[in-house]
Amino acid sequence: MTTNRKALRLGDMTLLTVSAILLLDTVAASASIGVSSLFWWAFLGVTFFIPYGLMNAEMGTTYPEEGGIYAWVRDAFGGRWASRITWSYWVNNLLWVPSVFILFASIFNQLFGLALGLGAQMAMGIALLWGAVAVNVLSLNIGKWVPNIGATIKILVFIVLIGGAFYYVSKNGTANEITLEALVPSWGNGLVYLSTIIYGMLGFELMCATPGAIHDPKRNIPRAVLLSGAIIITMYAFGTYAVLAAIPVADINLVEGLVDTLYLFFGGSGFGRSFAFAMGVGILFTFFSNAVTWAIGCNKAASEAAAEGELPDFLAIEHKTHGTPLGAALAMGVFGSLVILLYGALAGSNEELFWNLFACSAVMFLLPYAGMVLAFARMRMVDSDRERPYRMPVGNRMGVVIAAYCAICIGISAVFLMYTPGEGFNWPVTVGVIIVMLLGEVTIRTSERHINEGT
Repeated sequence: MTTNRKALRLGDMTLLTVSAILLLDTVAASASIGVSSLFWWAFLGVTFFIPYGLMNAEMGTTYPEEGGIYAWVRDAFGGRWASRITWSYWVNNLLWVPSVFILFASIFNQLFGLALGLGAQMAMGIALLWGAVAVNVLSLNIGKWVPNIGATIKILVFIVLIGGAFYYVSKNGTANEITLEALVPSWGNGLVYLSTIIYGMLGFELMCATPGAIHDPKRNIPRAVLLSGAIIITMYAFGTYAVLAAIPVADINLVEGLVDTLYLFFGGSGFGRSFAFAMGVGILFTFFSNAVTWAIGCNKAASEAAAEGELPDFLAIEHKTHGTPLGAALAMGVFGSLVILLYGALAGSNEELFWNLFACSAVMFLLPYAGMVLAFARMRMVDSDRERPYRMPVGNRMGVVIAAYCAICIGISAVFLMYTPGEGFNWPVTVGVIIVMLLGEVTIRTSERHINEGT
């Protein structure tokens, strides 16, 4: 018997989405693009983020099926494509969650003034990974509080960063010249980090992964999309400005940039250093809540795919009491631990380890969203007569055009996570992506063969 019925109300869904999409580690990466990142947040916020969010609101209310993105792609393109999408979606989590916990360990090291080596940080990452597994297995009535608290802390940290930035600028000026000329986008190496802006805008579908747990989904899904979207894009844009105001672009560290910024803003006194330390501890908790939030959605999608025979059977195992995806969660713990050990053996530093894990996971993460927006386009074409409790306010043809534009943005972002103009391919990331995709194809075909043999 499951205890997850109607656990999510409007506030829970908004905070769940904020916890999933608003990533503090994305702020330093986007600031690394330079001042032009502020233009990209505004431009892509209007042309990509809002349409993508409204597509999710329409799909989530029109096709309220367990598994969310898996079910939508299955209905649009068939089981095999849905399996490929779900494999990428789930495996991304296996790669991304370890990168978040490596970031956690590095900032823990920095905050507490320790000298933990890469091995000790990897051990901490593995321990945190299994903590996320444990929370994922709990009832959603309990587990939802981790992302809820994490989202609240994130908003607080962003407000502190933004307020500190304006105060710092009033006293010291900006570390980077923020002018109209500087806002003009630049190409080259910045394109690698530009992908993190698109990456940082994805995740609305998580609230739709368990529609049976949503109170009044027809009303609350569109409202949660709009409310959380407004919070997210505002916090991202001003958070990026805060880092750019404090630290020259050339000195921004992808791993430790946030804490460096906090100490620069508030570290001038004993109280200020204590305050910055407290905010740093809050940031650590948000990293854990990020992992839990995505584990809830990704493991549920994998469990639904496995239950339909599209992925290995063990991923379909559910907790007998809570109805949570026990098999997928345990697999995330096992394989995520192996990923940390493998990439740790290949990396020369914590920053290199973080970026390789992040970039590889980001490519796998982006691919399902191309499938999701194309599924929206196809269902507008082949199922246009279905009643839509919420309908994105454009006609069918314009909806298809917008979906195609979003798919192109996602595809370009995936390419530039593997390839840097003037430098070539990042081979650890590119080879990792190829291996994961081949493993997925073997896994899917094997599962299909077992189904056929069974029938």
